[in-house]
Amino acid sequence: MKKHIIMLFAALSLGSAALSAQTVKAVEDGKYDIKVGDITMTVNAAQGGKIVSYRLGDKEVLSQTRFPNSFGSTSWTSPQSEWNWPPVAEYDRKAFKAEVNGNVLVLTGEKSERFGYRVRKEFKADAKNNSIAITYTIVNESGETRKVAPWEISRVPNGGMLFFDAKEATPANNMKGMNFVFEQKAAWFTLDEDKENRKINADGKGWLAFSDNGLLFVKKFQDLKAGEEAPAEAEIQIFANPGKTFVEIEEQGAYTTLAAGEELDWTVTWYLVAHDLKNEPSKALLKLAKKIAK
Repeated sequence: MKKHIIMLFAALSLGSAALSAQTVKAVEDGKYDIKVGDITMTVNAAQGGKIVSYRLGDKEVLSQTRFPNSFGSTSWTSPQSEWNWPPVAEYDRKAFKAEVNGNVLVLTGEKSERFGYRVRKEFKADAKNNSIAITYTIVNESGETRKVAPWEISRVPNGGMLFFDAKEATPANNMKGMNFVFEQKAAWFTLDEDKENRKINADGKGWLAFSDNGLLFVKKFQDLKAGEEAPAEAEIQIFANPGKTFVEIEEQGAYTTLAAGEELDWTVTWYLVAHDLKNEPSKALLKLAKKIAK
């Protein structure tokens, strides 16, 4: 009997350890930490529900500059031609209502009176593969049938290398393109400086990677088929801000028809691992990213 009690206690302890690895914790000023293993994601509900930090131990992968629209990770609706610039405040800057359901953080934004959409974000860690899944939900509260696509925009420091599966990268939004190298059937871009804004569109394969400072940041998402993207948009977009500032690594979901009251869910899964590979096109780096995104 004593043996069974010990075994039961051990099982409960393992279960508790697994749960603690996925703890959602309120920290300060509307911020929440989502932890899985040595990875911590910090989300600021008070500031547009932005992901303001994503780190392995104390090593950060997201841009930490504090100029407007230059740090962390946010989400918008696509196509951009519907709202132009600046980003819609209810999606990007205004406070989101936060609710913690066990080990899941749910943020709900205000309805945009101009566009009739409400954005909800759900953050859930997975201890089995040290990942955090973010499900973005667009709710059509406009009272009419609309078409929309989800969009995630993550800002990283201007350094290292980004890469993804693609045969070409074409200039977008009437901006200058970037000096991509195409090797191992992938597109590679070594982050550099330029005096102009630059942006590209690309048809990817459902993943996007950024390597810098001994970290590999991989995002996994829906692989769009030709014609599923929003007008003048793309599955993968890269925007480089002038100077040695920041670069946006972006992906979009399918352009979807929503009847009044309908919702669109779209999930992006984030991974962050340490590595000792060079930031240059290589089979080893590509293999590591594909293994993570498998």
